[in-house]
Amino acid sequence: MIIARSPLRLSLGGGGTDLPSFYQRHCGFVIAAAIDRHVYVAVHEPFVERIILKYARTERVRSVDAIRHPIIREALRLVGARNRLEIASMSDIPAGTGLGSSGSFTTALLKVLHALAGTEISPTALAAQACHIEIDRLGEPVGKQDPYIAAVGGITAFTIAESGEVKVDPLKLSGATVAALQQHTLLYFTGLTRRASSILEHQDTQTRHDDRSMIENLNAIKRIGRDIKTVLEAGNLRCFGELMHAHWQYKRTRSPNMTNSSIDHCYEVACANGALGGKVVGAGGGGFLMLYSEDPERVRRAMNALGLTEVPVRFDFAGAEVIARS
Repeated sequence: MIIARSPLRLSLGGGGTDLPSFYQRHCGFVIAAAIDRHVYVAVHEPFVERIILKYARTERVRSVDAIRHPIIREALRLVGARNRLEIASMSDIPAGTGLGSSGSFTTALLKVLHALAGTEISPTALAAQACHIEIDRLGEPVGKQDPYIAAVGGITAFTIAESGEVKVDPLKLSGATVAALQQHTLLYFTGLTRRASSILEHQDTQTRHDDRSMIENLNAIKRIGRDIKTVLEAGNLRCFGELMHAHWQYKRTRSPNMTNSSIDHCYEVACANGALGGKVVGAGGGGFLMLYSEDPERVRRAMNALGLTEVPVRFDFAGAEVIARS
């Protein structure tokens, strides 16, 4: 048996500019941070000539073509089809919560399949394969940041050329800045899950039709993303929090399903209790609310009073990795 894992992520800036509908015309720029919550994929070869899959559902099929799970089917076709295989997956955080679980699953799956085949693959090549599966083969309206941050880990900026080529640039942060960012960043589950692609489809369609307001919105978010990189590398976390607030003001207008009265109320309460800024992580519509505060205990008390569940933030600098072989 071989087990691999990939980290989930927080999007810190520029999210949405990593979709092909935008970067193919305007280039994209995103910053993401891998966190110590993971998606795990285990694989081994059973005695029977059968493919057995265990995820939210169970599949038992005799060929790769019969697999219903699209990512697993395409990953096996890409790496090399096998008709005697058992694959099981699990996650520290449920899917549909805005932490990039699809990209984490795809990179962990590819990592473990390459390990089973005895092939070495670099983090960037792993991410490129994951993007190829989700974007090119399956046509999902998703971005490139999730597979890339899951594969490489850390706190990293990604510049995406019109060609789709991705430049990977780990942020140059002091140990003190990383520690302070962990201490003052709060992450709360809103209690709502959603399918990211259903929200991203609106942005994708508007961008492909050159909707002026959508293009201007994404360009503003890209500029804020670059500013966030600058202030983080300078260790100016107060400015980071303020930029997060500006980012959210743009992001929340991008789709009619981006936010709702419950999310807005939680954000307003957080700001009234010392949060400098924050946003709903991922495509929006639910999932996790990320906040930055110089007085995290005050925000924590306010969020606890609302009944929200906190997930402590710790960063993962390893990226996708094999963690067990037997």
